[in-house]
Amino acid sequence: MLKKIPFNRPAYIKKAEAYLSQALQSGHLSGDGEFTKQSTALLEKITGVKKALLTTNCTHALEMAAILMDLKAGDEVILPSFTFVSTVNAVVLRGAKPVFIDIRPDTLNFDENQLERLITSRTKAIFVVHYAGVACEMDLINQISAKHKIPVVEDNAHGLFGSYKGKNLGTFGVLATQSFHETKNISAGEGGALLINDPNLVEHAEIIREKGTNRSRFFRGQVDKYTWVDIGSSYLPSELIAGVLLAQLESAEQIQAKRTAIWNTYNAQLADWSEKNAVRLPYIPKDCSHPSHMFYLLMPNLETRTRFIEWMKSQNIICVFHYLPLHLSDMGLKFGGQPGDCPVTEDVSDRLVRLPLFYDLTEQELARVIDTVKSFSL
Repeated sequence: MLKKIPFNRPAYIKKAEAYLSQALQSGHLSGDGEFTKQSTALLEKITGVKKALLTTNCTHALEMAAILMDLKAGDEVILPSFTFVSTVNAVVLRGAKPVFIDIRPDTLNFDENQLERLITSRTKAIFVVHYAGVACEMDLINQISAKHKIPVVEDNAHGLFGSYKGKNLGTFGVLATQSFHETKNISAGEGGALLINDPNLVEHAEIIREKGTNRSRFFRGQVDKYTWVDIGSSYLPSELIAGVLLAQLESAEQIQAKRTAIWNTYNAQLADWSEKNAVRLPYIPKDCSHPSHMFYLLMPNLETRTRFIEWMKSQNIICVFHYLPLHLSDMGLKFGGQPGDCPVTEDVSDRLVRLPLFYDLTEQELARVIDTVKSFSL
């Protein structure tokens, strides 16, 4: 039987073992120790943000962003229907209403041309998602944001190392969030970060992350004791997570080089096949540099995609689809979503399939995936 090729396998970086051992022997496991400080400093250097705060995961970073935006009942937040549920959960947990926007048919990103018509007097924030690490059209989005005085938050879970017109993703909104889940380019198993571009939000973010206390100010010697000053929760990751993350961030160049080579091989070797079979490959605008986070195929229809996934599985290669439209989910319907509200999202969700793409995918495995894709009969 053919050896199984999974959809994803987290990058194994041997240095992480040494860092885990150091953390275990340090006597400090609870976070904000040396590994947290080093990971944070390196992340700030890579992204160019003013301040980064490590979190237990990207979901928690999004929840922090929603608190910092002061979302409450009666507020509205514009966000894509084509995204992971964490994006919208952060909004509804604050009592605000999600307003779902459709995606562009080319990049599968937030459709900036639909944004202004969805803005009302109740719109409190705009959450954008850089799908597959390909940038949204941030010039127009930020222009509209400034015109209406509505802050932008970037869900940059896919986009570390991506850029738009030479500027790093995660630096366009007042806030941005990162994911270090095991499916991401840089992984700590779990883990995330809140990137803060508005310096006025830094101290409040620290308070939220420290369970609503001013503990960070206490450790800096700015107050002689700390106390409960606002709402918050426990969003600080352990030193074990930070140690694994540091090893991955320090190895980012080699991880990215390998992923880029795999992405480029897929793109080159599947070009003729895709054109002959009316299958669309990812589209990358000339102003965007992407991080090779994902390689997907857009099949002609749902039936073809279902057969394709089954065919690949029969050859012991795991391919998966992606987001289901949030506006058509059980919760989305409760917030007023209806079929036809986001037609591109509904169409793409039925047709998209993702190919295996991970750091230690071998050349032989990559060739086998490509050959198996090409042998599929549409």
